[in-house]
Amino acid sequence: MTPIFPEISISTERLVLRPLETEDAPAFTEMMNDELVTAWTSAPVPYTEDHAREWIARGAPAERAEGRGIVFAVIEFLTQRLVGTVHLRKADWRVLSVEAAYVIAPWARGEGYAAESLLAAVQWLFQDRKFERLEIRTPADNTASQQVAQKIGCVSEGVLRNAWIARTRTEDGSWTDIRTDLIVWSLLPEDLEDGPGEAADTGGYSAYPEAGSYSAYPDWR
Repeated sequence: MTPIFPEISISTERLVLRPLETEDAPAFTEMMNDELVTAWTSAPVPYTEDHAREWIARGAPAERAEGRGIVFAVIEFLTQRLVGTVHLRKADWRVLSVEAAYVIAPWARGEGYAAESLLAAVQWLFQDRKFERLEIRTPADNTASQQVAQKIGCVSEGVLRNAWIARTRTEDGSWTDIRTDLIVWSLLPEDLEDGPGEAADTGGYSAYPEAGSYSAYPDWR
């Protein structure tokens, strides 16, 4: 039987990471139609609410149920607004490695939410699930995503040349595909032993299994 991740929620000082819910569909749709999201992801263009509902109802749950990974909605604790998503994917249960992808809504950028949410997911992945490697692949010109990887302490391992298709606007306003390199980043449990660099002010996290029991982890700073 293929191992799977448990259904779980994770909290930080400002955020809650939980499964996507049907009520998230309008905000998720709006986020996925942002120009930066369109440029750097392979999401459909335009991204409709039907796309969002299909992902929330079937696509994201299948990631977990089939052992491929887990998708978290990132929610701002004070407002309950959808900040973004963290997707742990391509899980290798023998090597205990996983790749991370993350999207942040335009209104929430510049607040450190990407690093805070990703770091919380990584701490849970390493401490609770005993994984040994996290990998992130960022397009060569996506400096914002690269800064997130650096903030949580990732190490740049090299470049995959011509390995991704991004999108850019044409003169008539439509989108066209362009090829780009991918920078490969990695994070291991020992990389966090002295704290994750610039993200160290985001506080610890607590994990809440869906069954309702509570498990608290010490502050990692």
